[in-house]
Amino acid sequence: MLSFFLAMAARWLIVGLGNPGRAYATSRHNVGFWCINRLARKHGIPLSTKRLYARGDGTIGGVSVVLAKPRTFVNRSGHAVSALLRNERMDTPELFLVCDDLDLPLGKLRIRPSGSHGGHNGLRSIIATLGTSSFPRLRIGIGRPQVEGEPVWDPETVADFVLTRPSPADREALDAAVGRALDALDMLVTEGLEAAMNMHNRDA
Repeated sequence: MLSFFLAMAARWLIVGLGNPGRAYATSRHNVGFWCINRLARKHGIPLSTKRLYARGDGTIGGVSVVLAKPRTFVNRSGHAVSALLRNERMDTPELFLVCDDLDLPLGKLRIRPSGSHGGHNGLRSIIATLGTSSFPRLRIGIGRPQVEGEPVWDPETVADFVLTRPSPADREALDAAVGRALDALDMLVTEGLEAAMNMHNRDA
């Protein structure tokens, strides 16, 4: 099964997770949206808005891609992603998710061919709706909030952290991580998942 995921897809559906609306646009939780927005600009792929998602068709290195951002809130991402797969007539091995990760250090990237939701409500929703966790994903570390130098798991503190704007220094680190994520996504599409993992998991 793993070798199947490491093969190159003929077409990719690349979905970045985040919350819709201006209030959340600059929040840490929307780093997946940042990636899709920048990837779309880089490759000249316009996004059009549908009921459940924004999407755009294009190519990267001659390979067909669909870029998408759910218009549901993160914890209901599964509804948008399942609709995308159905409407695009694609299956989960062609799906690639981009999202934030509290438990990765700030700015670190990690690409995996499958795995659990790891506490991320967007991934939790997608896995529950699709009935499988067997789809590749790229997680971008946003770090975990700390109090007096110690990591915090309190749900209210964590929610406030992920839904607010990062400090200028953290934003700079996240912008740099998104730049590396774009390189990883280009490599994913043109050279395959294994090549992207080998190159971009080195600092994870």
